[in-house]
Amino acid sequence: MFILFLIVSLISSINAASIVSRSQPYPLSQPAAHGPKTRITIGNSFIAPDGFNRSATLVDGKFPGPLIAAWKGDHFDIDVVNKLTNDTMFLVTSVHWHGIYQNRTNYADGTSFVTQCPIIPNHSFLNSFSAPNQAGTFWYHSHYSCDGLRGALVIYDPWDPLAFMYDVDDASTVITLADWYHTVAPELRGTIPVAQSILINGLGRYAGGPESELAVINVEQGKRYRLRLVQMSCDNNVQFSIDGHQLTVIEADGQLTEPLVVDQLQIFVAQRYSVVLVANQPVDNYWVRGIPNSVQTFNGSAILRYKGAPKADPTTVNAPSTNPLQETNLHALINPSAPGIPEYGKADINLTLEVTISGPNFYVNNATFPFQSPSVPVLLQILSGARDPTQLLPPGSVYVLGANKVVELTVVIVSAPGGPHPIHLHGHSFSVVQSAGNSSFNYINPVRRDVTSAGVIGDQMVIRWVTDNSGPWFLHCHIDWHLDAGFAVVMAESPSDTAAHVSPVPYEWDRLCPIYDNYPPVPPTIAEGRLDAN
Repeated sequence: MFILFLIVSLISSINAASIVSRSQPYPLSQPAAHGPKTRITIGNSFIAPDGFNRSATLVDGKFPGPLIAAWKGDHFDIDVVNKLTNDTMFLVTSVHWHGIYQNRTNYADGTSFVTQCPIIPNHSFLNSFSAPNQAGTFWYHSHYSCDGLRGALVIYDPWDPLAFMYDVDDASTVITLADWYHTVAPELRGTIPVAQSILINGLGRYAGGPESELAVINVEQGKRYRLRLVQMSCDNNVQFSIDGHQLTVIEADGQLTEPLVVDQLQIFVAQRYSVVLVANQPVDNYWVRGIPNSVQTFNGSAILRYKGAPKADPTTVNAPSTNPLQETNLHALINPSAPGIPEYGKADINLTLEVTISGPNFYVNNATFPFQSPSVPVLLQILSGARDPTQLLPPGSVYVLGANKVVELTVVIVSAPGGPHPIHLHGHSFSVVQSAGNSSFNYINPVRRDVTSAGVIGDQMVIRWVTDNSGPWFLHCHIDWHLDAGFAVVMAESPSDTAAHVSPVPYEWDRLCPIYDNYPPVPPTIAEGRLDAN
């Protein structure tokens, strides 16, 4: 049956792709969208996405930042220009292209103090990279702070094998979810931050606030829409649903999945899903819901509006979920088996990371990843000749892995509160062979993705990947406040091969550290509140 499904899918995709030409414009329906060769300017502006006016760190003056879109196989040249001026927030920055493997371009990963030095004000860095074998839903975000530098990145595939399932897939069907804070990030460091609202497509409302504008997603009865959900929050996971509609999951974090029908999705920070919505309900307005795990945060709301429906708030009711998404029910569509021997502990490299907390800091195997450390990025250390873990900084936080090995990584949450903890690995997708809160293992057809939950205290998750991408790659909790407190390590893949793998590094990359090293120190009150939020 599954083979038959793939054959039908392939035939359908060929039929669908036959009408798509690379000479046609990108499927962009909003003027704010950018192509793969572009310039984005990082600056400070006042915005009121939920009715509360505050200064924020924005891309081209917008939150979320403009969609960056490309066709599969396109080359990216994205010039990041730092025009930040508000010293109540962070004045240096970097941009991580989340989910892009950066094969042979580790220096463009945008991870301050791991793969580069930050960009200081009035300077720029051209991120030049390719993603030849990748397509799907990705995003970009700041390596500093929860103050707004976040946006979606989509690589469209004209030969998508699941294209027969939907009619519309463009900028209007990209849906962003984000928690939003009324206090600038540096002032929240050392506290237990609580967001004031959940924004859907950059708009929302907060408890006690005004009836501010909500985002509207327009559909036409009878059509099928590929909705690309991008979770840009700093902390909150969100239960996403649309009243009266089923959703069919077809992608998780840039990886196609076997179609799975659900009525609600729990989406952790940094995860992405593509879901197909069939507009098969009566013409009307329907609530789009983003319910956060924090009971103190106001629920996210948007409006699904059918063509012909009045411009009014919906009156639909939030029915209890009867078919929520379970990660263990997701299966990779293509090459689904996990790499290596299908048995726990039988990989080439078997690692266990135990996560604990002591005082304000998180520890991974008794080491904490200090903020703004090391002073010399790990990639620069490796290019300078460091090879052994004892030579690489920060001490205890860099794991050296041999080339072309199957790695099985177990993350155990021993005493780290504030979960569930979403774990992200740069430079790779991985097979989730054990999901948090589940006792079973699946090496046959697990979901493949780049962010998965490690659960709460007492839970563990197990993932596998192959070390086929030389360079240092960050692995960390994607709750920004936890990363700031040390919940991170670096996986240094085959350091002896890295110089050849990434050479030559761009001249502009070589200049980042000397320029940053000569940058005037920021006032102590700001330095104490800095947040390394990848």
